[in-house]
Amino acid sequence: MITSKQALDIILDNTENFGTEEIPFLESLGRILKEDIFADRDFPPFNRVSMDGIAVSYDTFTKGIRVFGIENIQAAGSTQLTLKDTEHCIEVMTGAVLPKNVDAVIPYELISIKNGKATVELDEIKRLQNVHLQGADRTNNERLLKKNTIISPAEIGVFATIGKSLVKVAKQPKVMIISTGDELVEVSEIPLTHQIRRSNSYNLVSLLQDLKINADTAHITDDKPLLKQRIEQFLTIYDVLLFSGAVSKGKYDYLPEVLDELGVKKLFHKVKQRPGKPFWFGYAVPFGMSEQDGDECHSERVERSEESHTVVFAFPGNPVSTFVGCVKYFYPWFKKSQEIEYENRQKAILSEDYFFKPELTYFLQVKLENNNGMLYATPVTGNGSGDLANLALADGFLEFPDDRNEFKKGEVFPLIMYR
Repeated sequence: MITSKQALDIILDNTENFGTEEIPFLESLGRILKEDIFADRDFPPFNRVSMDGIAVSYDTFTKGIRVFGIENIQAAGSTQLTLKDTEHCIEVMTGAVLPKNVDAVIPYELISIKNGKATVELDEIKRLQNVHLQGADRTNNERLLKKNTIISPAEIGVFATIGKSLVKVAKQPKVMIISTGDELVEVSEIPLTHQIRRSNSYNLVSLLQDLKINADTAHITDDKPLLKQRIEQFLTIYDVLLFSGAVSKGKYDYLPEVLDELGVKKLFHKVKQRPGKPFWFGYAVPFGMSEQDGDECHSERVERSEESHTVVFAFPGNPVSTFVGCVKYFYPWFKKSQEIEYENRQKAILSEDYFFKPELTYFLQVKLENNNGMLYATPVTGNGSGDLANLALADGFLEFPDDRNEFKKGEVFPLIMYR
């Protein structure tokens, strides 16, 4: 049995590249940018008026003139005007191009206008005041966005500004989420006394939607031939299979055996952690490729062909186990596959003493509170990995190391947040 760290190392050593695609920029929110974005002209593209008011000649003002005849109005979006008489002024609107022969803008709040003349109630002004100079923000062909940026509303605005209607992004993997078990029924059904509704699949669906992955779902009963038949089909269609259940030691936990029979390469099965100890991870071996049966990889990357592979994450069926498995292992795997930052640097302070006896990595459900800029985590007592409702009371998991069983108030531990 391997440690949680070894499991994560193996997973991160077996990422996949799913290629790129071009999509409309308004559909790219949350996706991973796969091209550098450059300015198509100077930003701003002209000397831009930054306040409503009048535009005057600075040299004329310094000569003592304080009353200016109004020649014209420069509206935003209109062609650049020229001041014909430097002892006059032009009214200007925010966002307009600065007229020629003027080099300072005085806001309306500091002038009075009467009978077509503007009187300035100031002793001094600065040259180019209230003028946003051409190219002051960015210059033509300057890089605005780097490849592998996560696209936010800010990036959407940049795309619009430079006329980037189609954007190259990382293609999302095609994912199938599979639940197993005769005890599960659909959400819309009323379960019998010995049944429960199928909730784990929808937890996973929602967790993947946070990554902008729209996963398909399927349910397979505890029938080994049927399980094998359906999985064999899924392996030819999907990039990733996420399982919930059928990986422990129960009589009907057929999944490890079925995956082996289908030639899916096991990289590990069982991790020294709670919850989620029976976690299974591997990938489908491409047709015609030979590997030694039964070998497990603990640190090195498995040599594979250039063909695409179906990666398999098989989490235990208890809901908290499935939830932890997704945020602890699938999230980093996906992010590294898309070439973005995957290391979890979040930490929190334990707010009270906690004791956990087994020598396992323990993911403790916690409620978080920000106190004067410090993040404190308070344990949320539940009834084990089957207590789905307890997830709704917590904000994340503190990760306790496997070499201790006493954890003291005030100590800092890695944090996995899901709110």
